[in-house]
Amino acid sequence: MENEFQKTANKVSFVSIIANVVLSVIKLLAGFIAHSNAMISDAIHSASDVFSTVVVIIGVHLASRKPDKEHPYGHERMECVAAIVLATILFLTGCAIGVQALQTILSGDYSQIQIPGMLAMIAAIVSIAVKEAMYWYTRHYALKIDSSALMADAWHHRSDAFSSIGALIGIAGARMGYPVMDSIASLVIFFFIVKAAWDIFKDAIDKMVDHACDEQTETQIKECVMKHDEVKGIDLLQTRLFGNRIYVDIEICVDGSYTLKEAHEIAEQVHDSVETQFSRVKHIMVHVNPENR
Repeated sequence: MENEFQKTANKVSFVSIIANVVLSVIKLLAGFIAHSNAMISDAIHSASDVFSTVVVIIGVHLASRKPDKEHPYGHERMECVAAIVLATILFLTGCAIGVQALQTILSGDYSQIQIPGMLAMIAAIVSIAVKEAMYWYTRHYALKIDSSALMADAWHHRSDAFSSIGALIGIAGARMGYPVMDSIASLVIFFFIVKAAWDIFKDAIDKMVDHACDEQTETQIKECVMKHDEVKGIDLLQTRLFGNRIYVDIEICVDGSYTLKEAHEIAEQVHDSVETQFSRVKHIMVHVNPENR
C-alpha cells in the first residue's frame, strides 16, 4: 500500500508542477503584454504552487519510509507536517493578497492603475478553468489514497483559481472604469483562502495528536468484529489517527471456559479480518476478556 501511495502522490504532483510552470509563464507574459498588475501577481501565485508541490513530494516520500529502530511505528505523520507547511503557505499567501487589497482600497488613489488589455482577461479565464480542473483532479486522488498533503495541494489549486477569479473581476472592472474592483475582489478571495488554510491545518493537527477516527468507521469496525460467532460482545474500542492510517485497540468478550490457545485463535481471527477489510488500519491490538466476568 505504501508504494502505491507514494506512486500515486508522485504522479499527481508531477502533473501539478507541469501545469503550474506552464500557467505561470502564460500569465506572466500576459500580465506584461496587457499591462495587468493583477495578472502578474496571479502568475507569482501560480509559481509559488510549484514550491508547495515540492513540499508535498518530500512529505509523501518521508511518510512512505519503512519503520526503523528509531521510528518503530513508521513515518506517516511526516505527511501531516507537509500539510501544515502547505497550510501555512496558503495562509501567508491569503494574508498578502488581503493586506495589499486593503491598502489599495484605503488609499483612495486609483488614478495610477493602468487599464489592462483583453489578453489579460483571456489568460485569467484559462487560468480559472485549468486550476479548477487541477483541484478536482488532485482532490480525487487525495481522497483515493487519503492524503492530507495532497488534499492541501488540491486546495492550493483552488486558491489559485479564486485568485484568478479576482484578477478577472478586477480586470473587467478596470476596463469598465472601476479600477477599485480588483482590490475588492481580492479582499473577498482572502477570506476563502484563509478558511481553506484553517481546514487543512485542523485536519493535519487532528492526525498528529491521536484524534479518534470518524464514528462511521468505528461502527463498521464493530460490525466486522461482531460477525465472528465466538465474539459475545465488545467491552472497549479505541481508535487513533496516525497520519493517513489508523491504529485500533479493542477488548472483546468470549466464553470464559475457553483455553488460552482457543481465545488467542479467536483474537487472531478478529485481528486478520479487521486489517483485511479496512486498508487504513495499520494495526489492531485485540485483548480478550471472559464473558460475564
